[in-house]
Amino acid sequence: MPEPRWSLQDAKNSFSAVVDAALHGRPQTVTKRGKPAVVVLSVQEYERLHQRHDVGTPSFVEHLLAMPQGEVEFERQPVTLREVEF
Repeated sequence: MPEPRWSLQDAKNSFSAVVDAALHGRPQTVTKRGKPAVVVLSVQEYERLHQRHDVGTPSFVEHLLAMPQGEVEFERQPVTLREVEF
């Protein structure tokens, strides 16, 4: 479900409602000239999103870039096939 969108002027006029919604786990998008500009979210959600960086977990892009490149042979892991009935 997409976040509710507020024009900058409406967000200014209803800032308490914007903050209240964000505090209840519903991030709020604020637009400027019709385009998304910022997202208002709770401190708890902000910290949760940044926690990954604090523990040194690589981003998805960093993970992909760390993959071996070129002609690298990978050792296949032994697997046991299961019986399938048709």
